[in-house]
Amino acid sequence: MLDAVVKLLVERGYQGTTMAAVAERAGSSKETLYAWFGGKQGLFTALIRRQAEAADQAMAAALDVDGGADPAATLTAFATNLLRLLLGERSVALNRAALAELGGGRAAGRAPAGELAAVLLAQGRHRTGPIVEAYLARLAEAGVLGIDDPAEAFQLLYGLVIRDLQIRVPLGEPPPAPEALAAQARTAVERFLALTAAPPN
Repeated sequence: MLDAVVKLLVERGYQGTTMAAVAERAGSSKETLYAWFGGKQGLFTALIRRQAEAADQAMAAALDVDGGADPAATLTAFATNLLRLLLGERSVALNRAALAELGGGRAAGRAPAGELAAVLLAQGRHRTGPIVEAYLARLAEAGVLGIDDPAEAFQLLYGLVIRDLQIRVPLGEPPPAPEALAAQARTAVERFLALTAAPPN
């Protein structure tokens, strides 16, 4: 059912992804959908959580390395995975859905609830951050980075890696080619390490 949601979301957008359309695409019934998910909000929340769990596993695997691993290579692998994830079809479709929900609330003349946006933040950025921050803290303890606040360092890394692509791609600009994403990840990590390098003893 969640696979059907993704396909419909890409094809028709948030407003066009109705419970009836999902049931038809999944070969199920609306009654079953409502029993399992409680409504469209619950359906999208389940989809976001599934995406977040897969992303967490990939990010944790990229950063779960021993002390002898090259930090530049490790961070570059993380940055490349992050770009691929955030600019992938599913993530872009979910970001557009959250924006559509907010816009729908405004169009109806009421304050937008922003429930999807809140779930997306909680299950995305706020779950990924602590994983990376813990790794950056280990690098600081090892004397590789000269940082006092791993959370602030992660914000710097995130900004260098993502830049404005999370805005441009959901607005319709095609994502960069895989080679360009890999090059962007390498450049971002090089700049990050130059800015946060521990001072020489």
